[in-house]
Amino acid sequence: MADATLPAHLFARVDEAPDAEFYAEPRFVVHIDPETIAALSGLYREELESNSRVLDLMSSWVSHLPAELAFARVAGLGMNAAELAANPRLDAWAVQDLNAEPVLAFADASFDAVLCAVSVQYLTRPIEVFAECARVLRPGGKLVIATSHRLFPTKAIAAWRSLAPGDRMHFLRACLERAGGFDEPRVEDRSPPFADPLWVLIAARSC
Repeated sequence: MADATLPAHLFARVDEAPDAEFYAEPRFVVHIDPETIAALSGLYREELESNSRVLDLMSSWVSHLPAELAFARVAGLGMNAAELAANPRLDAWAVQDLNAEPVLAFADASFDAVLCAVSVQYLTRPIEVFAECARVLRPGGKLVIATSHRLFPTKAIAAWRSLAPGDRMHFLRACLERAGGFDEPRVEDRSPPFADPLWVLIAARSC
């Protein structure tokens, strides 16, 4: 199901089979280079506060959170139970296909930060998901979306496959604007030299 406020073809995928089938087997791999992982952890170190409440969307067996930062709570939603169970940073987790069910089973304003690392390209209903992110964030809380250039091409939406990196950030901005509830986002290029690129969009929940 595509978001109705943008053309449906932007959210089409080569493989429209149920995502649960694609993610049925665990993949204990990382999808960006070690240097890029370090850059992402460094970004989290700057943007996240200790003892904060964090929701890791589209999570896996690793969340790239700085080892020295302690959080009040880290909850994870992902597609594979074995991967989530192996993630040592998660205090609680659940399997949820956000393309099938974008509603988050959390109370309003229950998190200080929502993270989505190198997975946003698989969302077929990003506007609905971002609206839910705004709902579960406290006023001033942050949505941090990290992207790179690797992907599963059959599962990435058409917009992501066809757009250049800068235009992908414009696309995310458009989705956030339609979702509502966020201040003007900022986009940063955190790409380390000679490694996978890292582009980040950070948006604060409107007060």
